[in-house]
Amino acid sequence: MIRTGIFGGSFNPIHNGHISLARQLCEKAGLDEVWLMVSPQNPLKAQADLLDDQIRMEMARLAVEGETGIIASDYEMHLPKPSYTWNTLEALKRDYPDREFVLMIGGDNWQLFDKWYRADDIRNQYQIIVYPRRGCEGGIDGLDLIDISSTEIRDCIQAGKPINHLVPKAVAEYIKEHELYA
Repeated sequence: MIRTGIFGGSFNPIHNGHISLARQLCEKAGLDEVWLMVSPQNPLKAQADLLDDQIRMEMARLAVEGETGIIASDYEMHLPKPSYTWNTLEALKRDYPDREFVLMIGGDNWQLFDKWYRADDIRNQYQIIVYPRRGCEGGIDGLDLIDISSTEIRDCIQAGKPINHLVPKAVAEYIKEHELYA
């Protein structure tokens, strides 16, 4: 079985912290690869400042170019909405029987996990790796976390501050070229 980590998110925009975390979790959790699952709609988040699915997907693809074992995936965008993790995991298991899927979530989401659709089923049928997030306890130890949030990046852009140190170069160029988040 190919051990595949599912690291879901809106990636609005994807940043260096996401890439670093995917690399480290791949190694520390003994995963063969990590799929950055760009989510079309999170039932627990507001949609107001969410960029178009295809734009976020393109930024994710640009961010992982040249990365080994990290793949930008639009799989969830082809599933019925809203996108519930349980439905995604079950569809993945059906479509990729040669893989063992491992859910990767932040400590902030872990604190809300009981509110997730079919949370007990996910806990019972899939391995869950919790990574630490600012202000949240718990998570896998020994990770070198880059403390960046997509919200901070959007705020920097709106304030006219540089973001080159926060996102992969290709993503910074894409954001600038398309005047995103301005």
